[in-house]
This record gives sequence, C-alpha cells and structure tokens, in this order.
Amino acid sequence: MEQVANNVYQLQYAIDTFYFLVCGALVMWMAAGFAMLEAGLVRAKNTTEILTKNVALFAISCIMYLVCGYSIMYGGEIFLSGIANVDTAAVLGEFAGREDGFEGGSIYSGASDFFFQVVFVATAMSIVSGAVAERMKLWAFLAFAVVMTAFIYPMEGNWTWGGGSVFGLYTLGDLGFSDFAGSGIVHMAGASAALAGVLLLGARKGKYGPNGEVNAIPGANLPLATLGTFILWMGWFGFNGGSVLKLGDIANANSVAMVFLNTNAAAAGGVVGALVLARIMFKKADLTMALNGALAGLVAITAEPSTPTALEATIFGALGGVLVVLSIVTLDKLKIDDPVGAISVHGVVGLLGLLLVPVTNSDVSFSGQLIGAATIFGWVFVTSLIVWGILKAVIGIRVSEEEEYEGVDLAECGMDAYPEFTQK
Repeated sequence: MEQVANNVYQLQYAIDTFYFLVCGALVMWMAAGFAMLEAGLVRAKNTTEILTKNVALFAISCIMYLVCGYSIMYGGEIFLSGIANVDTAAVLGEFAGREDGFEGGSIYSGASDFFFQVVFVATAMSIVSGAVAERMKLWAFLAFAVVMTAFIYPMEGNWTWGGGSVFGLYTLGDLGFSDFAGSGIVHMAGASAALAGVLLLGARKGKYGPNGEVNAIPGANLPLATLGTFILWMGWFGFNGGSVLKLGDIANANSVAMVFLNTNAAAAGGVVGALVLARIMFKKADLTMALNGALAGLVAITAEPSTPTALEATIFGALGGVLVVLSIVTLDKLKIDDPVGAISVHGVVGLLGLLLVPVTNSDVSFSGQLIGAATIFGWVFVTSLIVWGILKAVIGIRVSEEEEYEGVDLAECGMDAYPEFTQK
C-alpha cells in the first residue's frame, strides 16, 4: 500500500513539474511575440536594433536572475546551488502519511520553479523595449536591463509574490492584496520602468508638431505585428495557466481549465472592445488598436483569471480594450511617445486588472489593491528614473539626431534588416 502511495506521489510530482516546465516554455515563447510585435510596429530602419534588444534582454534577464534576482525575490542560494538536484526520498518523506496526496500542496522541482520565474522577469523587461524604441542607445538599454532584472524587479517581487514586508513597514498580503499572475507585478512594473525612460528620453523627431499636433509614424510590417500578437496570445496560456502552480489533482486541473478559458475570453473581449471604440472615434477599423486591444484584454485578466465566469472575463477584457484606446490617445496628447503602446497596454490596463480582482474575489480588498499598485509603481518608477538618469549623465541614453534620421540599425548594429530595399 505504501508503495502504491509513493507511486501516486511520484506521478503527481512529475505531472506538476512537467506542467511547470511546459508553461515556462510557453512564456519563453512570448519573447518571440514581443520581438515580432515590436519589429512590426517600428520603422524598417530600426528593425535590426529592436530585434537585437529583445534577444539580448532575454539573455541578460536569465543570467542576472540566476546570479542574484531569484535569491532577492524568494530567498535562497545564489546560482541555485543545490536546487537542481532533488532528493526523491526527502520529497516522498514530506508527504508520507498524507491522505490527500499533493492536494492543497505545491511541490515540484526547484529548478522548474526558477525556470518559470525567470521567463516572467524577461517579460517585464520586454515591455520596456518597445516603449523606448527608435531613439535609445542599445548599450544604455542593456545596462538598464541588468539593474532591472537583478534588483528592481526582484525587490518588488519579494514584497508581493515573495511575501516580504515593504521596507519593514507593511506586508501587502496582510492588506488584502492579490495579483494571481502579474497584472501589476510583471506588466505594470515593466510599464513603470518604461515610463521613466520615455520621460527622460523624449519623443521621436517629427512625432509631435509645433502646434501640438500628433503625427502618425506607421510601423513597417503589420503582418509581423499581427503574428507577434497571436504568439503573445498563445504564450499567455502558459503565463496565466502556469500560475496555478499545479495540475496533478482534480481541483487544480479544473482551475487550470478555467484559467485557460478566461484568458482566451478576455483577449477576445479586448479585441472587440478596442475595435468598436476605434471605429467610433476614428471612423476606421484600426488594426493596431485591435492588436493592442487583444493584449489589453490579456493584461486585464492576468491579475485574477481563476474566479470570474467566462462572461465576466470577456467583459473585463472588453473594458481593457476600451481603456487602452483611450490611454494611447491621451498619452499622445500629453506628448508621451510610446511607439508600440506598451505603457498603455501593460501599465494603465495593468492597474485596471488589479482593481478588477475584488469584483470576483471576495478575499481581496480594493484598498489592498490600491496600496499594492502604488507600491509597485512608486518603487519601480522612482528607482528606474534614478538609473535612467545616471545612464543619461554617464553615457547618454539617446542617439544623435543624425543617427535617428538614418535609423538606429546602422548606428547601433551596422546592418539593415531589409538590405534589398536600401538605396545605394
């Protein structure tokens, strides 16, 4: 009988670990989505540089989170010493005598937990990439990525998912704060860092006229941007679904299914909400608004995809789609230049996602969500502003006007993404 129980435990452990790894791989695939989305929404002369940033930031995120980020966020040893090798006997011993198996527990390989967490860090940093596109120096951006992924993100992650107290003053969990998969912890944090950079960086040349008019700067490849959106949509199932943390029992399997359903429903609602409002405001079906609407719906549901009904999730997504259109228009009026709409999608709608949680989750308070949002934004924005300011003073963060005119592909990478179209 004991052997049967051990076999069951080992099977559940294997299922939960494998599920974690697969979901982590799906989230890693979101890096390709961000790369394609951003490459499609920038001008052709800036494509190579934006792709280089996305590849490099992912590598930097993985290394810095390994070196110290994971330790800061959750405690534990640097470089994952001893975490990759699991003592099977110790795991079985922990659950010996339990009648519920892994029901109610969260046990899986520590290495799989790190892998799942590290791709979230890269996602947060990817949000920054698009907002500062077309005019930021590549190496200044990569230097910021080191600090963001090694310290800024892990600190606010420790106060939220890590359960730590904020400078010893208060604990967000005790105040009724909850963020299931990271509307605030990941998305709003990335947008806060992006906003700080954009404010110091300034707008692209020609984006705003002398009389306050907003000049549209179309992206080079909308099919690529659409592909990127669908890749992100797909990857989001790992983002939200993996945050259930388990699969190997009935309750959690049902929870995973509901999270998948609500994630998809919210994205669909976001597309329709954004498209309808764009038709009303601009008299046209704006594809870029529809794409951002899908992402906004996904961000809106990320804070709590397990408790709403599918209809509620669709409505929440539609609210996100409407809000992102209004936010993009408003930021342009304020002359805050965000080429891909990242601040609106991930920041403004990330806040909406946090505020929607208490609507369907009675264990969460509006005051706790507001305090949590203020804590995340305040910490990430202020520290990012300081880091960007230091980089600006030491090495500069913006390319020259001539380099911006020629395109940062040549200035920063020495090659064109589409050389066959280059005038010789």
